[in-house]
Amino acid sequence: MTEESGNRPFITVETLFLENEKRLKLELLSGKEGFSKKITEKDLHRPGLALAGFVDIFTYSRIQVCGNTEIRYLRNLSPEEREKSLRKVFSFDIPCFIVTENNELPPEFLSLVREYNISVFRTPFATTKLIQLLGEYLDEKFAPRTIIHGSMVDVYGIGVLLTGRSGIGKSEVALDLVSRGHRLVADDVVTIVRRTSGVLIGHANEALRYHMEIRGLGIIDIQAMFGIRGIRKLKKVEVQVELVDWDNSQKYERLGLEDLTSEILGEKVHLVRLPIYPGKNISMIVEVIALNELLKSYGYHSALRFEKELTRRIRDKQLRTGHDPDSIFE
Repeated sequence: MTEESGNRPFITVETLFLENEKRLKLELLSGKEGFSKKITEKDLHRPGLALAGFVDIFTYSRIQVCGNTEIRYLRNLSPEEREKSLRKVFSFDIPCFIVTENNELPPEFLSLVREYNISVFRTPFATTKLIQLLGEYLDEKFAPRTIIHGSMVDVYGIGVLLTGRSGIGKSEVALDLVSRGHRLVADDVVTIVRRTSGVLIGHANEALRYHMEIRGLGIIDIQAMFGIRGIRKLKKVEVQVELVDWDNSQKYERLGLEDLTSEILGEKVHLVRLPIYPGKNISMIVEVIALNELLKSYGYHSALRFEKELTRRIRDKQLRTGHDPDSIFE
């Protein structure tokens, strides 16, 4: 879990180790004295130049990755030169080191990291592979995120975010969708993360995962009731359906030619503002919204096609009659 210090997200070295020990096959070579240190950057750094003595632009606050190049350079130094080089590097507040390809570290390295309380891990992965895998993990940990009050359901493979005022019926709509064979992603609290590519991913709050509050009934467990078919761990946010109370004084979209959008973490999301009133089958309409969104992803826009066809028929009627085609639909 990513924490924040002074509005700056971070993870501890201990979190890094515990969450990646098996995935990256990490072996702890030092003590645990440096486990409380904070990692505040998602980028990685290879300290080759710093070990050679050039520390003017040393990005020491990042995780330091030592591969064959760094280890072989250190081995070619005399013990005195090696200790001098390492002390200069270790004097910076480095969060931790990761040594790749099961390289053996010089004895001075291990003795000095204990002195400076820096954690050192070793992995059998090649440097390129480690950077790729660890980069994916850190991208997720440090990705911009926000929390939205609403529900999220995977409907026909489309991630639908349901929003609206408290008590308008978001959870009830989500429950009805799950009962119709769709999959709950989150209810009440939806955490949305923006990936590097700009994709928005929604998932549930850890404490509330797959639980839902239905007013008048209480808390229910969707996973226990519907099994694995009724839930989904995370999903791309593709359309936001905002439930609003019906207001006779308002003009609502009739044709669907105007594509509304909302903005989440700086990214545009297709928005459908759906007025509701007693007796209206909201769940079925949400299914249609999802199917319509799916059609658009394949390049088929129903409203635009209807407009083009209507325009063509009007033009043809005018060319044939030379009159205003009031009876076009007769």
